[in-house]
Amino acid sequence: MAMTINSSPVLTGESARAFIEEADRNGKLPTPRLSLEREAQIREFEQKSREFYNKLFGKGN
Repeated sequence: MAMTINSSPVLTGESARAFIEEADRNGKLPTPRLSLEREAQIREFEQKSREFYNKLFGKGN
């Protein structure tokens, strides 16, 4: 017979209260945003990665 194993810890009491308060406090903080310069750098990196991948594994190789 199989037994269910719960791998997620369950918080109770003071630990649970502290966790919920911290989650609520963090939920009210502003979400960090990338600058336009950083977004452009990421797009450039993705494009170069695609080109490199296609050079190695693309059609005709």
